[in-house]
Amino acid sequence: MAALVVSLMIQWPAMAMASHAPSLTPIAIATMSNKVNAKAKEAEGKMQSAYGEVTGDTGQQIKGKAKQVQASAMNTAEAVKDGTKAAARKASDAADKLADKIK
Repeated sequence: MAALVVSLMIQWPAMAMASHAPSLTPIAIATMSNKVNAKAKEAEGKMQSAYGEVTGDTGQQIKGKAKQVQASAMNTAEAVKDGTKAAARKASDAADKLADKIK
């Protein structure tokens, strides 16, 4: 998985320079995958917690709640990444506008 992410990150700048048209970049696809993984982890945690409640198994309830907390942390990490990307995009756009004015 890590090798795939690294190879996609290496290819992305060249693809971004080739076209400014909005498209799904490898980073966007990886982000969507991380968000899907977080949703799956959340659902798994909810089901495990519910199973623990039905059977009276507090261990399963705790494990389920822990998975939900992990999913929440994954979602928070993705939100931070999205915010950072947006800030970088704005800085890049501002630099492009400044470069155009200088020309």
